[in-house]
Amino acid sequence: MSGRVPLIDIQNASLYRGGKCVFEDLTLRIQQREHVVILGPNGAGKTTLVKAFNRELYPRARGDSHLRILGRERWNVWTLRRQFGIVSADLQQRYRATATARDVVLSGFFSSIGVHGTLARDVTAEQHDKARELLETFLPPDAAGKQFARLSTGEQRRTLLARALVHEPHTLMLDEPAAGLDLGARFDLMARLQKLAAEETSIIIVTHHLHEILPQTQRVILLKHGAILADGPPGEVLTSATLSEAYDTQTRVVRSGDWYFALPATT
Repeated sequence: MSGRVPLIDIQNASLYRGGKCVFEDLTLRIQQREHVVILGPNGAGKTTLVKAFNRELYPRARGDSHLRILGRERWNVWTLRRQFGIVSADLQQRYRATATARDVVLSGFFSSIGVHGTLARDVTAEQHDKARELLETFLPPDAAGKQFARLSTGEQRRTLLARALVHEPHTLMLDEPAAGLDLGARFDLMARLQKLAAEETSIIIVTHHLHEILPQTQRVILLKHGAILADGPPGEVLTSATLSEAYDTQTRVVRSGDWYFALPATT
């Protein structure tokens, strides 16, 4: 990673949502090609960080603070979103009921929600070919023309993953990627993410579930109440004592191979 500017470089930043200060004087650096999990309970500040990374919100302006992405503080937001592939339940819920799986994937080229109106006329033959290739990789053969809303939750999540990959981004950011998935769909999705991680796509997962932490994860950033409680390799951060403190409940961390799970301490 030497010689590369950091993927994300935050220095002394104060981040607000709805007038509330979520992070005060936050300092955090994530390197390119680093597999990272941002972990913490509800209300810890995870969503605020995702919105800051995606330039949906900005830190309060101060002379001694900055939030740089790939070395730059100023970005055309549409250009930036070609650098990051985003998968989230929030995005999943924003598509019209009439949108097809193909529409969803094609919308990734424009960082839009769907390709209705004039956008539909702007789609190139090459973009159609790329979308078809991704749909064949991630969905059953007959699913591309189906309404997105009628796909299973697992198929919807895989469609969003295909959308995130249209620009072949160097970084994927996934907000609770396995939320709402049954076991089969979760195992399938996590296997696909492991394959992408092995192909040197940087994976940033934002979650409150230990079972969404990939074996390739190099670093866990554990949040609590808008502050970094712990930051380091999974084996150092994911301990029973640290998780109990983060979640304010007695927790026992169990490891099976390279996967981590949380159980009540009394079991």
